Amino acid sequence: MATDYYELLGVGREATADEVKKAYRKQALKYHPDRNPGDKEAEERFKEMSNAFEVLADPEKRQLYDRFGPEGPRRAGFGGFNSVDDVFASFRDIFGDMFGMGFGGAGQQRARGADREVDLELTFIEAIEGCRHELKVQRREPCSTCGGRGAAPGTRPAICPTCRGKGQVMHAQGFFMISTGCPTCRGAGSVIRDPCTACGGEGLQQVDDTLQVSIPAGVEDGQTLRLSGKGDLPPGGGLPGNLYVHMHVAAHEHLERDGANLYVEVPIAFPLAVLGGRVKVPVLEGEIEIDVKPGTQPGEVVVLHGLGAPHLHRSGRGDQLVRLTIGVPAKVDERTEQLLRELAEQLGGEGLAPRHVGLLDRLHTRAKRKRRS
Repeated sequence: MATDYYELLGVGREATADEVKKAYRKQALKYHPDRNPGDKEAEERFKEMSNAFEVLADPEKRQLYDRFGPEGPRRAGFGGFNSVDDVFASFRDIFGDMFGMGFGGAGQQRARGADREVDLELTFIEAIEGCRHELKVQRREPCSTCGGRGAAPGTRPAICPTCRGKGQVMHAQGFFMISTGCPTCRGAGSVIRDPCTACGGEGLQQVDDTLQVSIPAGVEDGQTLRLSGKGDLPPGGGLPGNLYVHMHVAAHEHLERDGANLYVEVPIAFPLAVLGGRVKVPVLEGEIEIDVKPGTQPGEVVVLHGLGAPHLHRSGRGDQLVRLTIGVPAKVDERTEQLLRELAEQLGGEGLAPRHVGLLDRLHTRAKRKRRS
């Protein structure tokens, strides 16, 4: 049996979202449990196909899968399907279109809990290299007093008199019968006569939870990581919501970032620009020395290939771009000033334009007047 998600669905790695969905519909129709009653192998194949579709249909999960394989989405907190009911609840729209409401699993309505959001502060290096973080979040989980039933200890919920425990009611619409969630029990199939005092009958309580979250290498400031099923549970049971982690990346002391590329501005002395030599440049891991070629012009850029950030959506790294500027001292002593004048006279028209020579003369005169005063 194929384990590659693309092979499972029978699509190429460049398949579009529509092509992935079309391929999944075809495979799901073939292995759907209602079409293969009692066939455990078909049921496992159906869940396997659904896990593959869940990853490839989501751009964020697909990028993690393409880069790290099946472990990529799991390490980032994305879980798979453990039961056929989970598949039906997540892809109800697809199965509604595919099978109508006649197939048992597809017609079941399961509530989904509320989503949660949390902010996560990352250092510049953590965002680029990836890391693991511990998150403390508050979530709504089954009440410890009533076990999530919502009824007071020692009592039980009663069968809903409206839907008689089915959670669904039928309505005639022309020649068709339409199934909707029961308005009395909201799809639970039961009603609570004697509610639990600890949770007020909701069956849920707020708890503090700690999660270990893997941050993939290459994330950027302002991006959001979705952790499926790590949100609140809904009252009456159902699927948990999602947890959205909003990432905030601190600035670096020297480096700036644009996607996978890093930028830094390094001033060099005028003699070094003219004669060439070596200069130290800050990089992600400390600093390195690079060559400065003779005759380097102000604003010239040196590209350090592969020293940037990892590409989030594919393998490899970006570049670091070093912009060289000419450092001009704000003040010099008399000896340095005299040497600069001699240099200007030696260069003459070849090194400086007449207006630049005149400017040096004026600066020299102004400096003398300042010293006299």
